[in-house]
Amino acid sequence: MVYYKLSDHTLFSFMPMNPVTTITFFKFTSLKNKMWAFKMMRDAPRVLQKIKGQTFFKLMGSGKNKGFNPLPDWSVYCLLQTWQDLQAADTFLQQSSLIAAYRAHCEEVWSLYMRSLRAKGTWEGEQPFLENEAFSADNSLLAVLTRGTMKTSKLYAFWKQAAVTQQVLHQSEGLIYSKGIAEVPITQIATFSIWQNTDAMKAFAFRTQAHRDAMKKTHTIQWFKEDLYARFQPFKSVGTWLGTTLLPQLSTENAKM
Repeated sequence: MVYYKLSDHTLFSFMPMNPVTTITFFKFTSLKNKMWAFKMMRDAPRVLQKIKGQTFFKLMGSGKNKGFNPLPDWSVYCLLQTWQDLQAADTFLQQSSLIAAYRAHCEEVWSLYMRSLRAKGTWEGEQPFLENEAFSADNSLLAVLTRGTMKTSKLYAFWKQAAVTQQVLHQSEGLIYSKGIAEVPITQIATFSIWQNTDAMKAFAFRTQAHRDAMKKTHTIQWFKEDLYARFQPFKSVGTWLGTTLLPQLSTENAKM
């Protein structure tokens, strides 16, 4: 929800008609550029707070390998943003001086545009992912974001279980990509994954013993102070990642808006 102040005493609420979520991954190689990226974790939010049409953002680091990992990956960072509409997202990602600066220091930049299908829970007390009903029935791709703030007393138990779950995740049929991301290493963590379809995601989530155990423990042990789960339909992909076009059917030339 975006609020506009009309007077000293009145607030007018506006619900975006076609909200869009983007996630942009940046890959750095040289030590100099990795140091620049780390410094930007402090400096970039000052710019991001002022972006027109943006309703939420998080600039995050990542964990080693593909999934949850308590050890940082100093070569990969990501920027998660929500927008009032597609035009606002395009304007920033195509024209902003901040993104231009990142491109100048990166080996790769990849942006994925998504429509929110479902979201449960909160992120620092907010629910940033407004549902967008303009999804395409012809597009079976599914992206999933899970995020949580850990209870300090549960850290060891969580990371022990996470190691087992991640081994199963990487062997899952239908998984296209996954990466662990974090605002604060170890304690404020998230995973982002892309699946060929909903059935593939559900097969991992509900039919693998390791993940069923993890879901059960989430309720019984209560690892998190706060958690969030969101599903998205990716609809546009710009750039390459890991040296390839991960979602060629959604590349700029082929994407159906």
